[in-house]
Amino acid sequence: MKHSLLQRPDFGMVRVEFESVGETIVAEAGAMVARDTGIAMKTSMRGGLLAAAQRSLLGGESLFMNTFSSTAPGQTIYFAAAPEGDIVHRRVAKGETLYAQSGSFLCAGPGVILDTKWQGMRGFFSGEGLFLLRVTGEGDLFLASYGGIHEIDVARGYVCDTGHVVAFTDGLDYRVRPVAGLKGLFFSGEGLVCEFSGRGQLLVQTRNPSTLAMFLHPFRRVRPRQ
Repeated sequence: MKHSLLQRPDFGMVRVEFESVGETIVAEAGAMVARDTGIAMKTSMRGGLLAAAQRSLLGGESLFMNTFSSTAPGQTIYFAAAPEGDIVHRRVAKGETLYAQSGSFLCAGPGVILDTKWQGMRGFFSGEGLFLLRVTGEGDLFLASYGGIHEIDVARGYVCDTGHVVAFTDGLDYRVRPVAGLKGLFFSGEGLVCEFSGRGQLLVQTRNPSTLAMFLHPFRRVRPRQ
């Protein structure tokens, strides 16, 4: 299976080309843009009802996933995410673990396993939800973002706004704190940040959905009371 990333970083799309009969790729519901007519599609709750419900309710992913299988070499299929943004490819190695924000999964090879990880009480304050997606297994993984994706190699420590975290590797841990004490929390405009420690890679997105919502809030139409 070959792939290429198109239209980056503003309107990312994945092009997958199958090289042999029977190759498969699993995608989030609604992610397919276009495909060869000969490609077979099967919709299912991957991992069974309990696993699918856990990913949906806790990890922000859809309950059902679509599996696309080739019936001839050279067939192609395209995927894109709902937000306007980037797509990044990761080759998940056996024994490797990656943690991603809820809703960032786009598609992956059949050997990639999605689970959820409880963030603890810090999830109440991080702005990213109480659970993260836990990615293990082996194979190609595609994650989507809102805005462009930038990869940072962390060797000691790093601070990232909670709304800009896309994913991070297993060697990193984090705690949520105000950017500069209580004064900074209320007056700096930066809010809460994730302070990472350890050694690994951090993926950040250039745009924050919460910041966009705050920007648009004053311009919303309000219907007068009758």
